[in-house]
Amino acid sequence: MTGRQGPAVSRRSLIGAGLGISAAGLTAVGSAPALAAGRPGARPASAPARGYAFLAAAMDAYPGHGGIRLAQSYTDQAGLFSTAFTYDNALAVLAHLAARTAHGLARAEALGDALLYAQLHDPAYDDGRLRQAYNVGPYTFYDGAPQPDGFVRPDGTVNVGTQFGFTGTAVGDMAWAGIALSALARRTGARRFLTGAVRIGEWIERTGRTDEPLGGYKFGVDGANQRLPFTSTEHNTDLVCLFGRLAGLTGDRVWLERRARAEAFVRRMWEPSGGFFYTGTNDGVTVNTSPVPEDTQTWTHLALGPGRFSRSLDWAAVELAVLDHSGRTNSTVPAGQSYEGVTFSSASLLADEGAPIAAGQPKPDRNGVWFEGTAHLALALRDRGARGDEARARRLLASAEKAQDLLGRGQTVGGRALPERCGVVSASSPLDTGFGFGYYPYRHTGATAWYLMAAARYNPLKA
Repeated sequence: MTGRQGPAVSRRSLIGAGLGISAAGLTAVGSAPALAAGRPGARPASAPARGYAFLAAAMDAYPGHGGIRLAQSYTDQAGLFSTAFTYDNALAVLAHLAARTAHGLARAEALGDALLYAQLHDPAYDDGRLRQAYNVGPYTFYDGAPQPDGFVRPDGTVNVGTQFGFTGTAVGDMAWAGIALSALARRTGARRFLTGAVRIGEWIERTGRTDEPLGGYKFGVDGANQRLPFTSTEHNTDLVCLFGRLAGLTGDRVWLERRARAEAFVRRMWEPSGGFFYTGTNDGVTVNTSPVPEDTQTWTHLALGPGRFSRSLDWAAVELAVLDHSGRTNSTVPAGQSYEGVTFSSASLLADEGAPIAAGQPKPDRNGVWFEGTAHLALALRDRGARGDEARARRLLASAEKAQDLLGRGQTVGGRALPERCGVVSASSPLDTGFGFGYYPYRHTGATAWYLMAAARYNPLKA
């Protein structure tokens, strides 16, 4: 996953070197194709079942490279090869837990154990950190250099994603991994998961805590282990959940003080006249007022619960609403199809449609639907439950399900064909986030996981 850099940053930044329907019916343990297709003569598998089939395929893409494994984040066509982002894998853990099945729990535990393995077998650090991403299978890089290893290298260390510079550690990525591990600790009672989550929380406390005027916890470190100066609303929202979870699971009240510090920063980012949250600060003193992203509107509700800040959902639903179809400039949606949802940020709606999103990338469609964010919003609306929220959420979920059916056909993971109609693409058409990177119509573990959580009404940020 690529991400925001420069003014108003978040978890998704490339901090490289130097610089979320019940799944009760999904009970059988089987292969990804079987889960997707169902038995011969039976009705096609449900949309959530096909989403889980994609998560299974992404997790099982490299069977010859050991049982300790993470899930590849994007299909091969995205050009990120076998990259497995920590954030996406944390979401996959939570989505599998949302299934509330023995098979889902087994997969969640396997991914959780892989995150713990990464924490304990980093090639350079033994301080509780995880990296932004890892390689989970072999490939040949653009320059012809082979990358022959799986997630675990022959020397036992984990295969950090150095080729793209995914070597830094962001507080948001760490928080989501901690949220996933703490959810496993609550579900299983296994001490190892809580121990890993506590190590993450302590790393964040040591590395991120700041006494700058706006407070909160800062961004993390780059690949050279240099602290980054930004402070993100999104990250601190994640910490409201993580620190609250750790307080409940450990009984240690120090986590409540840390939770209060993170929440105070989030509250300082509230814009009451507009009813939305700003993205954060670059210097700890001045609030970044533009762009305004979607996730700071929806995750805040999911973490803080209903209240005066829930107006942010209405802001996102109205101000970031998009409708993508083949008649749109630079749309890649096939003729006769249309998709509704939300885009990434206020800047996405103003993107220069005459210029590539980045070097070597296509031009953006201002109305491209960001399906991960669309699922955030659907889940948050369902959680709020105000008049009209459920109907609006169902429309958004239907759009994601149609995308799963019709977009991203013919894509592969680890060179293997995916089951049909499995996995939600990250975007309906190329979209410019406004933070220096884009999203594209590639099937995506993160977008699929958020869809599954929204379909199951599973709030991963509830402490």
